[in-house]
Amino acid sequence: MASTSTHRASSSSTPPSTTWKYEVFLSFRGEDTRKNFVDHLYYALSLKSIYTFKDDEQLSGGEEISPALRKAIEESRISVIVFSKNYASSRWCLDELAIILECKNKMGQTVFPIFYDVEPTHVRKQTGCFEKAFEKHEKDFSDDMEKVRRWKTALEEAANISGVSVQDTANG
Repeated sequence: MASTSTHRASSSSTPPSTTWKYEVFLSFRGEDTRKNFVDHLYYALSLKSIYTFKDDEQLSGGEEISPALRKAIEESRISVIVFSKNYASSRWCLDELAIILECKNKMGQTVFPIFYDVEPTHVRKQTGCFEKAFEKHEKDFSDDMEKVRRWKTALEEAANISGVSVQDTANG
């Protein structure tokens, strides 16, 4: 059944079809968006009785994506990716993104990007804060550049999907 990191959209929501366990999987960088944009988005989805997976556990650096998280991604009809300034600095987020795009390409999962206080072109071309994050990844993963290339390709592919840009008005 659901663990503490999954949330029922509301107690009266209808369960998703048997094909998909979740209607939406939220991918986001917690320190950037958890207490503001993502919490509001999750609440809005809950009001519409949309069964959503949102991982609320703090993750240790260097950990691999758990089989349970991979399964949640695979069992979601839609993945909403909230790209933010520090998204690319998280190896966890980048691994998650690669799995999301694998599910899109192999299983037809719908992917919807949200560019939260970042330009889609910075995500696509890995410039600005995304470039800085990849400079560090290239040093940290000099023995596994295939992983870094996979992340870059995933960012480019996701940023080429039509999405929406949102500016952080609280900090602007």
